[in-house]
Amino acid sequence: MKQLVRNVKIIGTGSYVPSTIYTNEYLETILPTNADWIFENLGIKERRIASETEATSDLAWRAGEKAISNAGLTKDDIDLIIVATATPDRLAPSTACIVQDKLQAYNAAAFDISAVCSGFLFGMSVASQYVASGVYDNVLIIGADTFSKITDWTRRDAVFFGDGAGAAVISHCKDDGGFLAYRLYSDGKGKENFTIPGGGSEFPATSKTLEEKKHFFKMNGSAVYETATKVLPKAIMQVLEDTGLSIEDVDLMVPHQPSIKILQKTAEIIGLPFEKVMTNMDKYANTSGGTLPILLDELHRAGKIKKGNIILFVAVGSGWTYGASIIRWM
Repeated sequence: MKQLVRNVKIIGTGSYVPSTIYTNEYLETILPTNADWIFENLGIKERRIASETEATSDLAWRAGEKAISNAGLTKDDIDLIIVATATPDRLAPSTACIVQDKLQAYNAAAFDISAVCSGFLFGMSVASQYVASGVYDNVLIIGADTFSKITDWTRRDAVFFGDGAGAAVISHCKDDGGFLAYRLYSDGKGKENFTIPGGGSEFPATSKTLEEKKHFFKMNGSAVYETATKVLPKAIMQVLEDTGLSIEDVDLMVPHQPSIKILQKTAEIIGLPFEKVMTNMDKYANTSGGTLPILLDELHRAGKIKKGNIILFVAVGSGWTYGASIIRWM
């Protein structure tokens, strides 16, 4: 077993979701959709929705606070805060700076990462390099999104997303183990298949962009499925090759939650029994950057991850961005 990333592990996890729930049956009353179709094709039964007064940073700091506590640390022990989000509080400053202030973790540097649904995976990679190089001892990485704020609730694709945040503290590992390798990829040719056109320098906010609903997300669902089922197996097989492991060595796959059919097809292609694929999209839908860390926190706190387990992380997001990582749980 090769270890390309050395002496880096996860020492604490946390998550937070809003209290308001939108069930599939409720969406039937406001959208041209069908509750049974949503569950059968996407694996979603309900999703959490942030209140009017809850911003992405509110979800993020609560998840981060729980992760710091679970790691047995205090806010003053955190050297760096990375927030992976596609729904920042503001264009400036970074949501990470706002989270730092809410945590009062003033010893930490802070910045955001934008890789949408792959954001937490990309963020873990960045955090691992800082720890492995000795620049920082404890890095708090948070994945948080409030897609309900940028959803057109008259469109059928409103069924896909929910709001939530998850976090992990990444620190040193004295023994062999922890993170073994990462493989990250991007393909900008897919930029139009999932996008939020308005609000940036290309289409600054105007009455016209508001009228044209450019500030809501736009998604090509078939392109997402076709791309995900192509690129996820590629990333998985490459990271297995990097570490000298086989698919039979994987104890659990902890993926981003794009849809149940994408995960089923991916598992079929790589030859992984689906009972090893962890999901929680039935409760939370796709929380974008929050999906992977919320699921990780649930598994961790439920005792479903054992010392020595080989865990495979995978994600695909807008960009396109995608990748995979392997950790031997310490």
